[in-house]
Order: sequence, then structure tokens, then C-alpha cells
Amino acid sequence: MPSLPRIRTRRVGQPVRAEVAPRQPRLAELDQDGLTWIHLVGPTHEEVQLLAGRFGWHPLDVEDVLSRRERPKVDVYTEEEAAGYLFAVLHFPVYNADVGRLDAGELDVFVGSDYLVTLPTVELKPVTRLFERCADNEKLRHDLFSRGSGRLLYEVLDDLYDYCFPILDKIALKLRQIDEEIDEIEPRAKERVRDIHKVKQEIISYRKIVRPQRPTLRQLERQIERFLPQELELYFDDIVDASERIWDNLDNYKEVVEALEDTNESLISHQQNDILYVLTIFSVVMLPLTFITGFFGMNVHFPGFNSIHGFVATIVAMVVVVAGMLAFFRYKRWL
Repeated sequence: MPSLPRIRTRRVGQPVRAEVAPRQPRLAELDQDGLTWIHLVGPTHEEVQLLAGRFGWHPLDVEDVLSRRERPKVDVYTEEEAAGYLFAVLHFPVYNADVGRLDAGELDVFVGSDYLVTLPTVELKPVTRLFERCADNEKLRHDLFSRGSGRLLYEVLDDLYDYCFPILDKIALKLRQIDEEIDEIEPRAKERVRDIHKVKQEIISYRKIVRPQRPTLRQLERQIERFLPQELELYFDDIVDASERIWDNLDNYKEVVEALEDTNESLISHQQNDILYVLTIFSVVMLPLTFITGFFGMNVHFPGFNSIHGFVATIVAMVVVVAGMLAFFRYKRWL
């Protein structure tokens, strides 16, 4: 009867005296069919050093894991150079609720012939959920682990890229809402500037995450073949296609949001022109009235001075001038 897989969450290197022990390294580990998957969120220096000693990682890769932000890349080590493994740094969008924007969540991956180690700097829910599903479902664990570390890495990346598309859908929904609001009879153009700015910032942040990773995924597709069975080599091409679809959508959204921004700015300018137009008409109408009242307001005697007839004549003249000017504007179709 085959031996049951080992599924454990343990602490490594625990000293005998608990009262003097420092913060203990965590290790979430699954074992099945000769393959080990270790998943650790936000690893500490001690935890990375323990894993590096266990699997024989290069010190420069350990330094990259501990660095605050590393560009996407792929490094491959042969048996002569190290223990024979692949190291990859990948970025995925993560919504930061504290600042209300998209940030890059880094995933550091080590792939060996008999192990996969995933070390995200922040929690990436798709990876955590897949790890928990493998821990709870023996059949799923066997299906994934029996095909090697390369296939297991594909499943991790496939779930991560599936998680990226709902974020794109949310951006598309915001763009549609802004587009519909612009078509309203009384658009709130000034209030919409902030909405457009937020969506534009999300698109820019998303593009900054995806753009440098595109060549990295192509390199990963070429280098991961040594950890994949022959019939599974095309799987990573699907990951590259997903990345290209995301980039194409972001490129399209960038053009849409820029067009919406231009349209909204035109609406704001049009509203301001309408205000200036009304004020100009009002000023032009008031100008002759100001002249009439100023002329008859002089402290000199003129016909009708200090009489009711002069007052009535002045009022009539003002009404005639206003009516004549409005009729002229109407004739010119300025009103």
C-alpha cells in the first residue's frame, strides 16, 4: 500500500528553551509523489536563509528575495553552477486599500526538479487558495504534484492571471459608467475629473506592473521546459497569451480613458464658454443702459429735467434700447 502524503505546517530550527527563543521561522509545506511545495508569505531573513541552506540557492537570489522591490526576471542555474534550479521574480496587481490604488505584489519562485517554493511579499489570494485546496483535496494534490514542479508552477501562474482579468473588468465598468455620464443632458463635468483621474491612475499602475513582465514570461516559457514533461511544453504559452491579452486590454483602456478625458475637458470648456457667453450678452445689454442713466444723471438742466415726463421718457428709451438689442441678437441667432 503506498505511503500517504505528508502535509504539515511546522516551525524549523526551534531551540530547546522556549523562553529565550527568537521569532520562529514558519514553513507551510506539502509533499506528494516525490514533489514538495513550500508556500510562505512575506518570508523573513532567517526563513529565507534556512530554505537556501536546504535547497542550495545562490546568495544573490537570496538577496533578491529579501530586497524590497526587484524587477521581473528569470535566472537559471545548471547542476554545475548550483543545485540546478530556476529562480523567477514576477509581479501581479494587488489592490492597496490603505491608499486606494493598485500596487505590484511580488512573487519570488524557486523551481527545482523535486520542489516548488513560492515566496510572495504580500498575500496573493490565488496562490494561497490553491495551496489550501491542494492540502484539503488529495485527488487534486496527486493530479498536480504527479506531473512535476513545472506543471505545478503553471497552475499557480494560471490562477494568478485568471485573477487579473476581474480587475480589468472593474476598470472597464468604471469606463462605461463615465462614458454613460458624459452622454447625460446635464453632465457633471467638473465632478467627473476626479473619477477619470482615478481610473487613469489604475490603468497606469497596471501597465507599469505588466509591461516589464512580458519579456520575462517569454524567457520563463523557454527556460521552464527542463522541468516539464514533453507533452506539457505548450502550457506556458497559454500564460504568455494571457499576459498579452491583459496588455492589449490595458492599451485599449488607455486610449479610451484619454478620449474620455479629452471629451470631459471639452465639456468643461463648453460650459465655461456658455457662462462667458451669457455674461457677455448681459454686459452688452447693460452698457447702453448705463450710458443713458449716466447721461441723464448729470447735474445740469436739460429738457424735461426735474419732471415726470423726463423720467418716463428715460424709462421708455431704456426699454426700447433693450428690446432693440435683444431683437438684433435674435436676428443674428446669437440667442
